[in-house]
Amino acid sequence: MSKEEIVEKMIHFMSDEFEVDADAIQPDANLKDTLGLDSLDYVDLVVSIESNFGVKLVEADFVGIASFQSFYDLIENKLKLKLA
Repeated sequence: MSKEEIVEKMIHFMSDEFEVDADAIQPDANLKDTLGLDSLDYVDLVVSIESNFGVKLVEADFVGIASFQSFYDLIENKLKLKLA
């Protein structure tokens, strides 16, 4: 799966799941603020990632993740590790 496919898929499910306009999901935008995430929403996000990409995320994965771009990079790296 290419980086562009990952980003497109993530924007689609995040805008649906968190009822946010897809145009608001910009690479440099703040993930938590844009999606309005609270602790329970992070659980929903993790479940969505696992069901859409088949990768597991743990709390430690979110350390240092502030922007959508850093989140896309995390998922891309998790997918690469899964295929390795």
